[in-house]
Amino acid sequence: MNFVIDQGNTFAKLAVFEQDKLVASQVFNELNNEIINLFISDYTIENAIISSVKKRMDKNLLKKYNLTHLTHLTPLPLQLKYKTPKTLGIDRVAAVVGAISKYKRTNILVIDIGTCITYDFVNSKKEYLGGAIAPGFEMRFKALNHFTEKLPLIKLDKKQVKLIGNTTESAIVSGVYNGMKNEIEGTINSYLLQYEALKIVVTGGDINLFDLEPKNRIFASEFLVLKGLNEILNYNAKK
Repeated sequence: MNFVIDQGNTFAKLAVFEQDKLVASQVFNELNNEIINLFISDYTIENAIISSVKKRMDKNLLKKYNLTHLTHLTPLPLQLKYKTPKTLGIDRVAAVVGAISKYKRTNILVIDIGTCITYDFVNSKKEYLGGAIAPGFEMRFKALNHFTEKLPLIKLDKKQVKLIGNTTESAIVSGVYNGMKNEIEGTINSYLLQYEALKIVVTGGDINLFDLEPKNRIFASEFLVLKGLNEILNYNAKK
């Protein structure tokens, strides 16, 4: 069995795979040996991989579980055309690998809506070309509060979402939510103008907050990064 860790900016996601099948998964606020021991206690782990966007990593954690630490040097089942692969977020790479494992020989735009919104494009030749990075919900709310004297710091309440906010709080929600939605849909449409044969795969913690257009082109995948990490682990195990 494969053990997969996705350490993001906010949460850590753990998963166990049997070949290509997801057997178990769970999200944690923090990551330590005790949590890992408990999570994998019922499984016989043969291979393991970790993707972490954080600069500091527990080296004892890597050593104890013989984890493959995903970096820009790890062999991948795609070709990176990114000019600065060392600075490329490995969670973005994993998401793209997860997408091409499901949608083969086609152009794919992967959109991850979480702490940041990331857009990643891979063509039908399995060439990763790059994409874009934009702030997510929390960053936008914090920016409005930080760079002004009077705007309050609020959290998204989808019940408050309307086109015309009639309070300061609902006006902020309208601006952030509708701004993000239009940004995402506008980016999708820009890609569709260049690549008509395009699959759009959406993932991330906030994917359920949007009802995006065009619906017939968009496919949601909650475990895309985890599946991508498992694909990378399997790919390296065969080499």
